[in-house]
Amino acid sequence: MTKFKLEYIWLDGYTPVPNLRGKTLIKEYDSFPTLEDLPDWGFDGSSTQQADGSNSDCVLKPIRVFVDPARKNGALVLCEVMNPDGTPHASNKRATILDDDGTWFGFEQEYFFYKDGRPLGFPEHGYPEPQGKYYTGVGFKQVGSIARQIVEEHLDLCLECGINHEGINAEVAKGQWEFQIFGKGSKKAADEMWMARYLLERLTEKYGVDIEYHCKPLGDTDWNGSGMHANFSTEYLRTVGGQDYFEALMKAFEENLEDHIAVYGPDNHMRLTGKHETAPWNKFSYGVADRGASVRVPHSFIKNGYKGYLEDRRPNSQGDPYQIASQILKTVASVPTAASAAA
Repeated sequence: MTKFKLEYIWLDGYTPVPNLRGKTLIKEYDSFPTLEDLPDWGFDGSSTQQADGSNSDCVLKPIRVFVDPARKNGALVLCEVMNPDGTPHASNKRATILDDDGTWFGFEQEYFFYKDGRPLGFPEHGYPEPQGKYYTGVGFKQVGSIARQIVEEHLDLCLECGINHEGINAEVAKGQWEFQIFGKGSKKAADEMWMARYLLERLTEKYGVDIEYHCKPLGDTDWNGSGMHANFSTEYLRTVGGQDYFEALMKAFEENLEDHIAVYGPDNHMRLTGKHETAPWNKFSYGVADRGASVRVPHSFIKNGYKGYLEDRRPNSQGDPYQIASQILKTVASVPTAASAAA
């Protein structure tokens, strides 16, 4: 029998952006535990904005388990928060979202490294050289001395624990980086994004650097904000597609603009101004290879007969990937396909 360190991880009740929480349970197993081996556990919800002090018990229900590469005999146990009666807690968005394994999502998580209250590499007063050289930059002048150490170590941790991490790069602003996560289905893709965020935040404890997820941390300046662009593709988009269906889909996205913006992350009005990365938050647009549009259409999508994937550029870096993926899927599901129209 081996004593395993089980890190139970969940999302708290803070709004509009939940925080990741975690605590360790030690249990003995003959081998690495499966999801079925893991017991429900509990925590004090009055300390996480999830219960009153007079009735503070909340339940952690394991829903995914990963190897913890940073701990000997460690496991990362992603949990949903439940009420004592077994019903999903009000803060548990995962339990109620729309899901479909045939809808694939690729999230591009942008963020800033922060130290001493400013982006990593910014001088104590004023600004560094204007952005331009930092995107995919190489060398100390562009990316500094420790950022690449952190992102490379984070990449290794994600791959070792089985997260479908697909790449990293320095972003447009100094101190800004990005990683990409891919998954099939709303829950799977979002699970792995939240776990990747957890591993990154835990890693910064080692380096004394913070992660800033705010979508526009430098305010109304010419420095880029941070998004979490959502690439998506349904089975129908991959195999059938077609111009008529695509145009009907874009019309549905325009008609549901407010529903999308409501779950695409707080403070998006600060980022989606029309001046920089994408269209204004209250206007919908799409265009081929247009990074200034709400939805960017890849050249390959058009060349393949309006088949493939699309990129919604509006979700921001603070957004909850569960709700983002679910809203995209909900809008896609509202558009009849040729097969359903014929029936």
